[in-house]
Amino acid sequence: MPLPFLTDDRAFDAGAEDVALPFDDHDSWRRPYRPGPWRVAAAAALLLLASFILLAGVITAFAGAVSGAVVCLGLAAAVIASALRLLRMGAWMSRHGVRRVRFFTTTTVSWDRVSTVRTVQQPVRWLGLPRTVQGQALVVVRRGVEAMEPLLTDGNADFLGRPDAFDRAADTVEVWGDEYRRDREPVG
Repeated sequence: MPLPFLTDDRAFDAGAEDVALPFDDHDSWRRPYRPGPWRVAAAAALLLLASFILLAGVITAFAGAVSGAVVCLGLAAAVIASALRLLRMGAWMSRHGVRRVRFFTTTTVSWDRVSTVRTVQQPVRWLGLPRTVQGQALVVVRRGVEAMEPLLTDGNADFLGRPDAFDRAADTVEVWGDEYRRDREPVG
């Protein structure tokens, strides 16, 4: 059974070092890395909680309280949707631009509006909490506008404890940015 979320890292692990853009379809939005263990663990915990809520809903329905069962079903659906959104969070890119997906918002920047994509040393938030630590961040600087919040950091749920994965993902986004900004620059 193919696991498409594993193919991105495998393209790099298979020795595709000489290939700058190892994906065949550059028009679809792709995440240049696998979700990290912290993100997957949080989503798994939410799905486990949803299963307990659904079990409580079934027990409540058999007890005859249909309104309580409907509330449990609605709550479980909200928890499942939250787990799926948590797994979807992160940086996505395609030929069209770069996208930063957060829990409630999504920001998309076209490659022709990007001035630079670079890795910098700066204080980064640790697992999205208010506490900051010194680390690396991949920033996207837009033309005529101040820089966005960091696209990737080595302290977020995808890269905490995985510095090689952060370097590989940051390099991939930088290469895509250089490639597509070069393609869209006016000649002359």
